[in-house]
Amino acid sequence: MSDWPQGRPGDDGARYGRGSASAQPESARVMRQVRRGQTPPGQGPAAPPYGAGVPQQPSYVDGGGHGGYDSGYNTGQVYGTPGGHGPSGPGAGPGRAPRPAPDWGRRIKWTAITVATALVVTFVGTYFWADSKLNREVDLSKVIDRPDAGEGTNYLIVGSDSRAGMSAEEKKELHTGSAEGKRTDSMMILHTGDNGSTLVSLPRDSDVEIPTFKGSDSGKTYQGTGRHVKLNAAYAEDGPELLVRTVEYNTGLRIDHYVEIGFGGFANIVDAVGGVTLDIPQDIKDTKSGANLKKGEQTLNGEEALAFVRTRYALAGSDLDRTKNQQKFLSALASQVATPSTVLNPFKLYPTMGAGLDSLVVDKDMGLFDLASMFWAMKGVSGGDGTSLNMPIAGNAGNGNLQWDSAKVKTLVNELKNDEKVTVSGN
Repeated sequence: MSDWPQGRPGDDGARYGRGSASAQPESARVMRQVRRGQTPPGQGPAAPPYGAGVPQQPSYVDGGGHGGYDSGYNTGQVYGTPGGHGPSGPGAGPGRAPRPAPDWGRRIKWTAITVATALVVTFVGTYFWADSKLNREVDLSKVIDRPDAGEGTNYLIVGSDSRAGMSAEEKKELHTGSAEGKRTDSMMILHTGDNGSTLVSLPRDSDVEIPTFKGSDSGKTYQGTGRHVKLNAAYAEDGPELLVRTVEYNTGLRIDHYVEIGFGGFANIVDAVGGVTLDIPQDIKDTKSGANLKKGEQTLNGEEALAFVRTRYALAGSDLDRTKNQQKFLSALASQVATPSTVLNPFKLYPTMGAGLDSLVVDKDMGLFDLASMFWAMKGVSGGDGTSLNMPIAGNAGNGNLQWDSAKVKTLVNELKNDEKVTVSGN
């Protein structure tokens, strides 16, 4: 027996929420809502309505939808869109506009600006880093009585036997010995201009006159006495400034820039670029330089390269053949450094620049662009766009020195000063 009421009048047996014996499911029934309104008559004064003074919200009514709030639930419009399917488009909703398409032009523009800015910052940073590593120790303003400048640019490139910064083990490996101080091991004039580049080797045994000069340290003027010495003695006597003064005096050609590299730095540069490929002209075995090379094309590491350019006694032509080998190797080295595989590879470029710039000694006016121009000119010589030769030699001066051919030297110097194509051939 049930304790449930028998229902209210008018239920017609349909009891909402009380279950049904019928097999059909109960239909939805709308709950009756309570209206807040006036107090029924006879119950005394009416209390102020709840929320008096606040704008009244729409009253709720039976689910007939007449005059009241309709959520739209019964029509399926749950979210306020036709068919009850949610937003009508990507990112859309009641009162919201569709999401705009990506502006690819703007994105590409800002990406390009970002990349360009990064490249500029990297270039500027690299420039100042490299510029700070140059050893600008040579002051060409100390050189007196200089020839007039000609067309083009002239570099005096010197390889010295400096052992500065080398350990005892490195000196042993490179067969450099342990002599104090430094002397010139090779000297070349590189001319760059509109008619190609010209590389002229100056044999260190060249017979030259030491002119009047000003001491690089003392500032004292030393009068020339007509004294003749080997060219490398000028460097040993008072360093780069006297060497430049002597070359200018004996040739009449103005030197615009000075570049010097020692033994250790030379070997480090070669190793940094991964070696230099060269065609060795003959079998070379020299106990003094340490060279032990076979004829033919091969890649030389730093130790082998230094031995090759220093070899003198194993060659039939002695100093003249040695200078030709030096020209050949330096041109090949410049070509190796200037290749895309080195320039575009930071893992090779920065070690190469570090090894080279740390070991170079240049004049105070030398800039990185001047140095780059020098390397490109040397690459041009090796690529066939220039000329390489020894200073023309007339014979032996009688004291073991090599006597220059004065007529040919004069013609050569005039062609270089006027930036004309060189027609003179050397030894």
